[in-house]
Amino acid sequence: MKMRLAALLAAAAVMGGCGEGLILLPMPDATVPGPSGGAGTPTGPRDEAPGPCEAQAAVSTHPEALSRALREAAGDAGPGKGAKQEAEGARMLVRLRRGAALPSGQLERLGLQVRRELPAHASVAVSGSFRQLAALAGDPAVEALEVDRKVRALAPVPVGSVAEYTPGLKQVQAPAVWDANGDGVLDTGAPTGSTIRVCVIDSGIDPRHPELRTAYRGGWDFVDDDGDPSDQTDGVWGGGHGTHVAATIAAQLGEAGARDARTPEGGVVGVAPGVELYAVRVLDLQGEGMTSDTIAALRWCREHGAHIASMSLGADSESATERAAIDEAVRGGMLVVAAAGNGGNDKPLAYPAAYPGVVAVGAVDSRGGLGSFSQTGEGLSLVAPGMNVLSASIVGSGREARVEVGGQAATSRPLSGSGVGAVTGQVVDCGLGGDKASCGAGATCGGFVAYVDRGGDILFADKVRNVRAQGATAVIVGNSEDGLGAFDLGEGSWIPTVSVSRRTAEALKAGALRQGGQATVEVLGTDYATLSGTSMATPHVSGVAALVWSAHPALSASQVRALLEQSAKDLGPAGRDAEYGSGLVQAAEALRLAGG
Repeated sequence: MKMRLAALLAAAAVMGGCGEGLILLPMPDATVPGPSGGAGTPTGPRDEAPGPCEAQAAVSTHPEALSRALREAAGDAGPGKGAKQEAEGARMLVRLRRGAALPSGQLERLGLQVRRELPAHASVAVSGSFRQLAALAGDPAVEALEVDRKVRALAPVPVGSVAEYTPGLKQVQAPAVWDANGDGVLDTGAPTGSTIRVCVIDSGIDPRHPELRTAYRGGWDFVDDDGDPSDQTDGVWGGGHGTHVAATIAAQLGEAGARDARTPEGGVVGVAPGVELYAVRVLDLQGEGMTSDTIAALRWCREHGAHIASMSLGADSESATERAAIDEAVRGGMLVVAAAGNGGNDKPLAYPAAYPGVVAVGAVDSRGGLGSFSQTGEGLSLVAPGMNVLSASIVGSGREARVEVGGQAATSRPLSGSGVGAVTGQVVDCGLGGDKASCGAGATCGGFVAYVDRGGDILFADKVRNVRAQGATAVIVGNSEDGLGAFDLGEGSWIPTVSVSRRTAEALKAGALRQGGQATVEVLGTDYATLSGTSMATPHVSGVAALVWSAHPALSASQVRALLEQSAKDLGPAGRDAEYGSGLVQAAEALRLAGG
C-alpha cells in the first residue's frame, strides 16, 4: 500500500531542520512505500535542483526511525517520559479536506486517541503511534497532519552582570562565546549549550536553587531509588558537591540565591547556561557510592538522550564491568568527562577517568599552574580551573560571618557546621574552653558571647559544647596563627561560631575582654560555596563541550573531544604531557577551529 508520506519522511530525516514542526503536507505528485515495503516512485516534473530540505527527504523510510522523528517533533520523546507516552508516539493536528469527513468511529478504530476537537477549523488533535498515524495519513479525507506542537511562556531575556563571570569562566573563554560585547546579556544566536543534554552523575543537586531551576529537566536517585535526585535523604541534606558541579555548567544569568559579601549580586553563571540539565544521584550524604549505581546511572543517561555525562567522582582501582559500561556509552555516541582525582601529582589517574575513551580532566589554578592535588598520567586529556571555584551549593548551607566588638567590625570566618543567627551580648573570656567551668563568673544562663583560644588539644566541638553548657549563645574562636583558619565543628546542631585572626584575638584580650564589653556575632546562611578539586575542573570541560556541540550539532562525540584537545592552550612542556594533557580547555578557540 502506497501512502502520501514524502513530507513525513523529510521530517524524519531533517530532525528539526528546515520546516521544523511540519510533519505532513499534501504532495499529490509524490508517493513512498508503506510499512509493507515496495518501491514508490516520485512523479511529476523535477526540473530544478532539490533544495536543502528536499535533498534529505529520502534518507530513511524505516518505520522505527520515522516513529522516533514523529515523537521528537511532537515533544513526546524527551527524558523522563513514561512507557505509555512512548507507545502513544506523537500528538498531531489532523486537518480535513474541504467538504470531506472521516467515517464515524474511524479514529477510534485506528487506535488513535482524540485530544481536542476543533470543528470550526475542520481539525482534530489526536495522539497515536507511527503506524496508527501512517494509516490515517493514507485516508483521502485527510489534507494534512501537523505537529500539535508545544507552546511555552516567552521568558524575559536573561540579564545579569559581568560580575557573575567567575575567574574560571573567563579562563576557559566562555563569556567570549556568548557575551562577546561584555554587556552581561547573552548574545542573540550565540552558542549557549542549548539542545544539549548534560547528565551530572554525582551526589544529586538542590533543585530549589535559583541558579538551577531553569536548566533542570529531571533525573533519578540510585541511592534512595526514586525519581527525586535531590542531594538529601529523609530530609537531611548532603554537602552540595553535585549542586556545585551542576551550577558550574548550567547556572543562570541574574538568578541569584542568598549570597555573602564575596558573591556578586547576580550570583554566578555557568559555562553553558543554555544546556538541558539532568541529575543522577549515585553518592550518599557522605559522598560515597557504589560502582553498580554508577553503571546504572550511565545507562539511565544514555536512555534519556544525554549527549554528555559529567562524572566528578572516581576510585583508585579498575572495574571490568564499569569499563564495559563506559565503552558502551562511548560507542553509543556519548561524551564521558571525568575527574582525574585529588590524590596528588605522583598518583596515576583515578577511574573512570583512566579508561580509554574518557575525557580525563586535571585541575589548574588561576595562573595555569597544576594543582598540587591533581592526579596525572598519560591518559590525561585536558585541564581546567579547579582552585577556589565559586559556584552554587545547597540552599542555606553556605556561611557568612559578621563580628562587631565594642562598635568596631572585625574580620571573621564561620566554622564549618556553624549554626546561623545573630547574637549580641557581653563577651566573656573562656580560655581554652576545656571544661564546663571555663567561663568563670562571667557565665550567665541569660546568654553571652564566649571567647575561646584555639589549642590545648581540645576539639573545637568540645570547646563549643563546654561553653554552651555554661550559657553561651555564640562563640568567637581566636586563632593562634595569622589568618582566620579553616576550622570544622563536625556534624551536629551548633550555635553561631566564628574564628578571628591572632591579631584580632590579641586586640580582644586587650580591650573588650578586659573591660567586659559587648560583642555581636552574626552567621548568615548563603547559597554558594568556594571549593577546589578536579571535581570542580571537570564541569568546566563538560560545559565547553556543550557550547561546541550546540554550535555544531552534527558533530560526533569524538569530533567534539578532538576539537577541545586540538584548541587547548598548551601548558607545561611543549605538546601533550602527563601533567596537563593537551592543555587548558578554550571555548572560543575550539569554536574558531570548528569554523565558528
